[in-house]
Amino acid sequence: MSEADVHGDVTVEQVRLSAELAGDSAATASPQAAEYALWLGDDALILSQQLGAWIARAPELEEDVALANIALDLLGHARSLLRYAGTADGRSEDDLAYWRDEPEFRCAWLFQQPNGDFAHTIARQLAASVYQFELYRALSSSTDATLAAVAAKAVKEVDYHRDHAVQWTLRLAGGTDESRARMIRAVGDVWPYVDELFRDEPLTDALAADGIAVRPSSLRAGFDAVVGAVLAEAGLETPTGFVSSGGGRHGRHFPSLGFLLAELQVLARQHPGATW
Repeated sequence: MSEADVHGDVTVEQVRLSAELAGDSAATASPQAAEYALWLGDDALILSQQLGAWIARAPELEEDVALANIALDLLGHARSLLRYAGTADGRSEDDLAYWRDEPEFRCAWLFQQPNGDFAHTIARQLAASVYQFELYRALSSSTDATLAAVAAKAVKEVDYHRDHAVQWTLRLAGGTDESRARMIRAVGDVWPYVDELFRDEPLTDALAADGIAVRPSSLRAGFDAVVGAVLAEAGLETPTGFVSSGGGRHGRHFPSLGFLLAELQVLARQHPGATW
């Protein structure tokens, strides 16, 4: 009996990765829809890369697995969105992930915040997952069939991400004096970057008028209700005060993004065209 008979005959070339992607694979995005997909895809890609850095570094083995699974979910969202964005000008998801320079990315500053300690990652994840849940739930009714399909698949996964972040927020805030102090500090450090997520832009206004996109401002009430309830249960105050100007949607980025992209893109750029 041959090795192929024992293990099956499956190679990377035979796996049609496009089958993993949500939406109509034949659909072509308009320039505006492509830009919007790029915004959301970049958010997911950068957050996925951030969470992947915790593998083998999380506070317990179960968290290595949990954060890796969340990162893989987000990577799947990024692939779907970037693939769709690339249909407007013939670029692939890999082209968009590996061959754009820092000013060409469109991710919001929240997703670019460094991992910090575990509490900082959880505070960032709480804000990110609650926002993404509200976003994808609304976007699942988009008149753009591809965006609606991506959102309908993503919202089910982000629901788990949200629950994971909520449980850890409560656990850290209600744990030791040290874990509570770190959680308070982390929430305060992350919150200046939340407002950017809910700023309406000419692009979203135009697409929302046609039912394609969701106005970010329309998501704020749902976000505030969920986060407010979580922080209240944790005995934490919702931070007020300084609000970051952001600028990620326009290519102005937090200093940490350049270092993250260097790590993300190094293999593809050092060995262009390599396959394995």
